[in-house]
Amino acid sequence: MKQYPRLVIAGTHSGVGKTTTTLAILAALRERGRQVQPFKAGPDFIDPSHHRAATGRPSRNLDGWMLGKDLNRSIFTRVAADADLSIIEGMMGLFDGSSPVNDIGSTAELAKQLEAPILLVVDGSAMARSAAAMVAGYARFDPALHVAGVLFNRVGSDGHYQLLKAAVEQETAVTPVGYLRPDVALSIPDRHLGLVMAMEQGDGQLYHRLAKAAMETIDLDRIEALAHSSGTLPEAMFPPVIESPGRTIRIGVAQDRAFCFYYPDNLELLEAAGAEIITFSPLHDDLLPDVEMLYLGGGYPELHSAALAENVAMRAVVKRFAERGGVIYAECGGLMYLMESIRDFDGCSHDMVGIFPAETAMQKPGLTLGYRTVECSRRSILGDVGVTIRGHEFHYSTLVARRPLQYACALRDAAGLSKGQDGLMKSNVLALYTHLHFASQPTIAASLVGSARCAAKPVSVSAWDPPGAEH
Repeated sequence: MKQYPRLVIAGTHSGVGKTTTTLAILAALRERGRQVQPFKAGPDFIDPSHHRAATGRPSRNLDGWMLGKDLNRSIFTRVAADADLSIIEGMMGLFDGSSPVNDIGSTAELAKQLEAPILLVVDGSAMARSAAAMVAGYARFDPALHVAGVLFNRVGSDGHYQLLKAAVEQETAVTPVGYLRPDVALSIPDRHLGLVMAMEQGDGQLYHRLAKAAMETIDLDRIEALAHSSGTLPEAMFPPVIESPGRTIRIGVAQDRAFCFYYPDNLELLEAAGAEIITFSPLHDDLLPDVEMLYLGGGYPELHSAALAENVAMRAVVKRFAERGGVIYAECGGLMYLMESIRDFDGCSHDMVGIFPAETAMQKPGLTLGYRTVECSRRSILGDVGVTIRGHEFHYSTLVARRPLQYACALRDAAGLSKGQDGLMKSNVLALYTHLHFASQPTIAASLVGSARCAAKPVSVSAWDPPGAEH
């Protein structure tokens, strides 16, 4: 057993200010000299990018539905082992998950799996004594949870905070730890998929402003005390890594503003299976690196579709890579890049790689969102028929086929209901709308690496450069 100081930051509902609060606390603790390990509850790539910018440490996703208790604990204890304390940002409201009648997939479920105390974030802007009723309700709703503290967001003055604090202390055993003032300088712009990514925040001054705000109005000593009040957990039990025997496989991972959605665990599992990760940019590079597999993650190709279309050289070499039998694994934004075109929100069509005869069209409203179980219905680079893996969908685009398409996977939601097919397949190319978490199926990383090893011998960069490509 080992002590892992930890604290879950949960909100009463979406939009209450969990991310702003979390980032302020993370940044302030870092400025105090603490090694803080951030985590994010649920399937999310955006908030973790800000966690990393605020702490200097990669943030990890934990999810009750996708991963389950044992994997969540394994990931948590392994990554938190060298940290002074860990902060876990929740998702949506504390009790919101994949079902309205239980806590599966919720922040509450994760807090129980980690046996972690909870800091509740409440929008205090238009309340006084009523705040005590709200805090009491959340604290007593599930006796298995320990709602240890409360922080009020959007509080305009210390006088207002003192009213809220007095009410909560009179009616509950929950500890008020401070407040944050409303301040546009602390906000992060958002768009159709949520907040903008950390890489778009420029010089990082936002996180210094957040730290300063936290140090002025939040009792950070109490925050640390709450984290240290958590009990011990069994030390990390690492799940078996399934290796793919043979030489190291170089995987080119698309990494830029158009393609930036990756779980760190996915990349690490590929490395453990025998891969070396090499990053490249479909936006800015003319050539592929010398690799035997491409991993095109999600992101914002729809926002950069004109620039992606203009990079004719990269589109051509990716297509040629596929035509020569190279293994390509793509998710969501990566899938969109492999289509013939993307039609953006303004209705303009932009040419893409053209491996699959289809267009992806942006539609708002038109959100597809939810947990997914992906089951292989035919053998592919993911594995044999019957292999299942969990993930989620989150996109505003729809697929418009121009000719028949071949699918490799069946799709179900969290309730087990069919959601049709996923996994467009052509030769050694597989493109899904679903973002997969490889830890939910330990054979996946080895299958991808093994497929790449079988498919190709090392080929020089110039060999992937088709004649006539523009540079």
